[in-house]
Amino acid sequence: MGTSSTTTTTTVCSFQYCLSDKPQILPFDPAKTSLQKYPITEYQPVYFVAESFEDAKDRVRKFASTIPRPFTVRYNAYTQSIEVLDNTQQLKNLADSINSEVAKLCEALRKLE
Repeated sequence: MGTSSTTTTTTVCSFQYCLSDKPQILPFDPAKTSLQKYPITEYQPVYFVAESFEDAKDRVRKFASTIPRPFTVRYNAYTQSIEVLDNTQQLKNLADSINSEVAKLCEALRKLE
């Protein structure tokens, strides 16, 4: 897969711009970031910077928890997917799954004693 010289030039120029004193650098705040306008014909005027990936992840999670919605979501590590929990049967299935995992954990702990 090749890269065109136009793409490479644009990338280099964009990189030089972001390292210059031209863009505004602000602390990462998802509420503000979600409202920031970005013109498509210019370089990005504002960069939001987090202290670390963990910090950004925590801030996004906190922000997401403030968004009103009539359901809950969870990450299913077995299927590597996001599940929407919006009915009683799904919640019962989740509770059964958690109960089974806790039972396995308790069994393993007893065997270590």
